[in-house]
Amino acid sequence: MALGRDVAITWLGHSAFRLTSPSGKTLLIDPWLRENPRCPDELKHPSGVDAVLVTHGHFDHVADAVRLGKEDGVPVVANYELATWLERKGVAKTLSMNKGGSRDVLGVRVTMVHAVHSCGVTEDDGSVSYAGDACGFVVQFGNGFRVYHAGDTAVFGDMKLVGELYKPDVCLLPIGDVFTMGPFEAAHAVRLLGARRVIPMHHGTFPDLTGPPRALRAALDELGLDKVQVIELAPGQVLT
Repeated sequence: MALGRDVAITWLGHSAFRLTSPSGKTLLIDPWLRENPRCPDELKHPSGVDAVLVTHGHFDHVADAVRLGKEDGVPVVANYELATWLERKGVAKTLSMNKGGSRDVLGVRVTMVHAVHSCGVTEDDGSVSYAGDACGFVVQFGNGFRVYHAGDTAVFGDMKLVGELYKPDVCLLPIGDVFTMGPFEAAHAVRLLGARRVIPMHHGTFPDLTGPPRALRAALDELGLDKVQVIELAPGQVLT
């Protein structure tokens, strides 16, 4: 099952997504899978992954990136500081970059963009170490189709630039509140981005993440954005 122009998007729960390119390459973004209570059991141990993208170092975004990079040799894209930490954890191949830059990853153009969030990694002794800046990604496939994964973020004014520069076809936005923006703020993010299709993420995983997709729909309607499509996926569902 594929999204128009032969790109398939699968929500794996929380902020984890699988993107399949028209050429059949598989990219995972923020792969927290094995311990993710919302990831379906049959998707917790993926195979055939070609690359991983990580927005920041919190456990619920980076956990399985370490395993995939170390055990399966999957290249991991991350900011420079986080990539250095991943290498210390045994990841064989990292593709480091920073905000504003782009990389060709298996024929897919990956651009790192701004996010407003903290970024640290939890060490084995429980301490938290600096891990660069949190980010988002714009992923442009060979056929021109663009997906914007905002990462964990608050709404910020330069989302307007993300929309103007990259014109994403689908935006993956957190709505859970407390640790990211909630539905009210996410609706304003949609307005800034000029988004036409939005997939809500980072909601419902923990008790604190209370922002539901229906609240995003209501907030968009209040802003007069009733034509924006809110695509509420179930974990494991492929966008068609």
